[in-house]
Amino acid sequence: MPTNLSPKSTTSPIVLTSTGSATAVAAGLPFGMYTGSAAFLSGAALQVGYVYRKLGGDVVDIELTPNNVYAAYEEAVLEYSYIINTHQGKNVLSDVMGDATGTFDHKGDRHTGPQDVSLKFPRFQMSVAKKVGDGLAAVAGFGGTIREYSASFKPGNGQDYNVQEIIASASDSGVDDDGSAVDYSGKVNDRRVIVTKVFYKSPRAMWRFYGYYGGVGVVGNYSTYGQFADDSTFEIIPTWQNKMQAIMYEDSITTRTSNYSYELIDGRLRLFPTPEYWGFDDFDRIWVRFYVEDNAWAAPADYSGSQAGINNMNTLPFGNLPYENINSMGKQWIRKYALAVCKEMLGQIRGKFTTVPIPGESVTLNYADLLSQAKEEQTTLKEKLVEMLKEVEYVELVKQDQEKAKATAETFVYSPLPIFVG
Repeated sequence: MPTNLSPKSTTSPIVLTSTGSATAVAAGLPFGMYTGSAAFLSGAALQVGYVYRKLGGDVVDIELTPNNVYAAYEEAVLEYSYIINTHQGKNVLSDVMGDATGTFDHKGDRHTGPQDVSLKFPRFQMSVAKKVGDGLAAVAGFGGTIREYSASFKPGNGQDYNVQEIIASASDSGVDDDGSAVDYSGKVNDRRVIVTKVFYKSPRAMWRFYGYYGGVGVVGNYSTYGQFADDSTFEIIPTWQNKMQAIMYEDSITTRTSNYSYELIDGRLRLFPTPEYWGFDDFDRIWVRFYVEDNAWAAPADYSGSQAGINNMNTLPFGNLPYENINSMGKQWIRKYALAVCKEMLGQIRGKFTTVPIPGESVTLNYADLLSQAKEEQTTLKEKLVEMLKEVEYVELVKQDQEKAKATAETFVYSPLPIFVG
């Protein structure tokens, strides 16, 4: 006996509606990044109508739900935030190396650390170059941020002295062989010391060059003698010339007239000639300047540049871009990218049913076209955005300013310039 079937519904329950609902958006998001933004909820709801009409929902059923569209919209915003933050990271990384980083939750939102730095224009600081320069300056001996110490010891009759052991022993005990306290107490331990200078007595170049009272024009130490005759003439010279002459004179005393030399190999100091040849007095000592070789990760307490902060793009304190701070250009990119993601999802769904049988015929679904278009559109959108951002990196903006200034200067070459503008 035939049975009459009465279906509960004659339409598929999985068909995209023509409108979305802002109140239903939060429940349909996989991550819920922007549920606190009313603007985002409205944007995601309006995206449903955009997808519905772009994919022909008023002509043929679209096998998506509004939740699929909400999820695609969230993905588009996050992708846009990722690309923009990556671009900004390239712009600022050199200037913020070593600065404070932050902590983030599983959504990528900042919990601690600097706030909203991805929305700020950083101060140009050349941090990497300065840190490299600090290290080079310290090694070269004319500045830097590595603490330099001085140490001394009383030489005996021998010619060889282990500087590493002498300094390490004083560091351990806190006093040198003369019982005087040392300022590098506890600093050496088992680390190497790097000697930058060895000297016996500091040459009194100032006294020898300028006289005891340091007066320019004073000959020797005749400070009470008539310094200049009535017919004296003088050549006016810059101060730097006097300074260079003093440096040359001191260098000559140190290297040519000190009556000693030394050789320093692997922490062992060899004096030439032997100290007994010099006739050392009891109070005479050999002095060395040195710094302690530290590991690259150490941050000395007296140096403000922290090594415990930003070290690469992964530790930049950039959270997800606030939805409200994305302008009209960014919003349009998000709409297009979300549409491409919806195409991809629809293609995946239709690919599970290559053909749909109907009475006397079958319908072939266009899943392959949808997948191909979706991948191409996503790739194109990302490539164009990245390409555009490269053109506006800070370095490129400086070059543009340079070109504008050059073009302006060339223009004024052909224009008479006024001498006064009231």
